[in-house]
Amino acid sequence: MLLRNRKFTLGASIILVLVLVGLLGTVLTQPELRRTGSFPAQLPPGPGALLGTDSLGRGISIQLSEAILKSLQVGLIAATLGTSLGALVGFVSGYFGRIVDALLRILIDVFLSVPSLLFLILIASLVKGVGVQTVALIIGAFAWASPARQVRAQVLSLKERVFVQIARLSGMSGLEIIFRELMPNMLQWLGANFVNAFLAAVLAEAGLSLLGLGPQREMTLGMMIYWALSYGAILQNLWWWWLSPVLTLMFLFLSLYMVHLGLDEVSNPRLRSQG
Repeated sequence: MLLRNRKFTLGASIILVLVLVGLLGTVLTQPELRRTGSFPAQLPPGPGALLGTDSLGRGISIQLSEAILKSLQVGLIAATLGTSLGALVGFVSGYFGRIVDALLRILIDVFLSVPSLLFLILIASLVKGVGVQTVALIIGAFAWASPARQVRAQVLSLKERVFVQIARLSGMSGLEIIFRELMPNMLQWLGANFVNAFLAAVLAEAGLSLLGLGPQREMTLGMMIYWALSYGAILQNLWWWWLSPVLTLMFLFLSLYMVHLGLDEVSNPRLRSQG
């Protein structure tokens, strides 16, 4: 059913192409070509450099292949952490209720009420020598509250269903009911939330990088734009330097959005019939 959805298939195909470009570029590039001065500086796209070079004599295509994989790594780690933690908190809060629900609901509301972008900027500025994994963990630490609230709302409804009552009568524990009965009914929703969190994490990393708070010792799509702006690529009309990561980000956002729409349509028959 999922592979028959055209939006999901198109989005997944674009992501697969980006991953292949990143992997092939990383594997086929010789280590010495990654060094500063490996190419003539400010070379436009052509036979000598496929996507041109920057002001330090580095190949844009080589940077782009690394940046794609690093940005995807940020999204994968942050989305996995945020979705998993949010789902766990939401299931526990919604199913057990009472004092557990009250305490977790307060915690969820606190995280939802604080401006997450402000805290991301503050933490990233305090952590020195931040790397890709650290940025991803910081973003993921603020990405769990929204899915937790939505999972909790769904669990409050599902736990009153007949199949849950039968599971209780059969002697299953609360955690067994959560993982064996409730979670399978929400896998499609969790998948859609994962994609949405993935997109938000890549965007958050790009925003932090543009502010100079990204992983400056590693190359991501956001850091490529940051370095291009820092060296005056726009003023010097080095369009290939900043345009390559911008277009790649646009294609990545478009692909993730298409995958998200596809998952929504598969999990919601009403949306599928309207589409």
